[in-house]
This record gives sequence, C-alpha cells and structure tokens, in this order.
Amino acid sequence: MKKELKVVPITNGSVIDHITAGQALNVLRILGITTKTDAVLSVVINVPSKVMGRKDIVKVEELELKPDEVDKIALIAPNATINIIRDSEVIAKHRVYLPGSIEGIIRCANPNCISNAKREPVISKFVTVSEDPPRFRCFYCERIIEEVSGYI
Repeated sequence: MKKELKVVPITNGSVIDHITAGQALNVLRILGITTKTDAVLSVVINVPSKVMGRKDIVKVEELELKPDEVDKIALIAPNATINIIRDSEVIAKHRVYLPGSIEGIIRCANPNCISNAKREPVISKFVTVSEDPPRFRCFYCERIIEEVSGYI
C-alpha cells in the first residue's frame, strides 16, 4: 500500500504556489521567516507539477502578504500564485508579475557600482531584461543579474 504525506490545510493565511523548484527557502528568507517562528508553516519542495515539471509550495498560517513581499517573490518565482485563505476558503488568488523596473530591492553584483558605494546615497535600480528566466540589468553599471536570490 502506497503512503502519502498530506499537507494540512490552513484556516487563515497565505499559500504561495507554483514557486520555481528549489526556491521555497529563499521565499521564507524574503518573508523573514526563520526557525524561531511561531507560525504554522508548511514547505513542500520539488513536488511534481503538470505545468512546471517540479515546483515548491509554501503555506503560512496567519500571514497575509504585503505588496512589497509579493514583488520580491516575483523576482525569484515569476510563475508563483498567491492564495489568501480566510475561514478555510480561498478568498483571493493572485499571480505575481515582474515589474519593468525594480528599485531598492536587489543589490548590484558589481562591487564597484555606484549603488554599492557607502559614500553615495544612491538607491539600487534595475530594469527587467527577461521574465523567463528572470534577468535584470543594473540601471547604473549595466551589470546583468540572473540569479537574484543572493542579492535580495
């Protein structure tokens, strides 16, 4: 007999589905969730997906995502969907979208970029070059960043 592990539904909170496989822990980092959290949390990594091949899922009880958190998630999981759950029902479902430009979220990978200079009060700014895969170009030095999880 085949055993299946069931993920318990949440009563109130957020479900982030269709996360790029292997990015669930980066989503937790974006949300500021650590091992010291009191939140009920489900993290599913590398599960089969008909559309994506493999995907990750994060469920967080008693948390409704803020717009800036959704924007950050879009940078590493451009196909993600956000489900808001209240009283065990999905009351809203949103897809994330990559904006045309991003300010103050990503650090430039170029250590000599003006946006990294401590003496200059310059906020980082990136232009979205492609959505799949996500690629961003620094507005100031034109450095391309493909894997943004290390620069958020």
